[in-house]
Amino acid sequence: MGMTHVTVAVRNPAAPERSWEGLFLVDTGAVDSLVPGKSLREIGLAPKAKRMYELADGSKVKMDITVGELEFMGELVGSTIIFGADDTEPILGVTALESVGIEVDPRTQQLKRLPATRLK
Repeated sequence: MGMTHVTVAVRNPAAPERSWEGLFLVDTGAVDSLVPGKSLREIGLAPKAKRMYELADGSKVKMDITVGELEFMGELVGSTIIFGADDTEPILGVTALESVGIEVDPRTQQLKRLPATRLK
């Protein structure tokens, strides 16, 4: 199966003119989104808490998180963002996708907009 990528702008909600844009891997197995920590610091976002995450190999790691705005495919959502390693590939998690009514078509691996955002 192929990988799906989408361009995402990350914004500092306290200073929306401060943003960073990157090509994110869409990962429906990840709950939250992950951005290189260096990029988050450059736009003025700082860690607000730590959260325990389980990685794909089953190991657990405590990571810094913050809250920011993610904009992709013409949609804007407030989201929990994980501070990743400075050289990591950014990941768009399923919470951000579902919050704006977008999902990955399992047959084509393309992002598709639902007729309405699920509230159920």
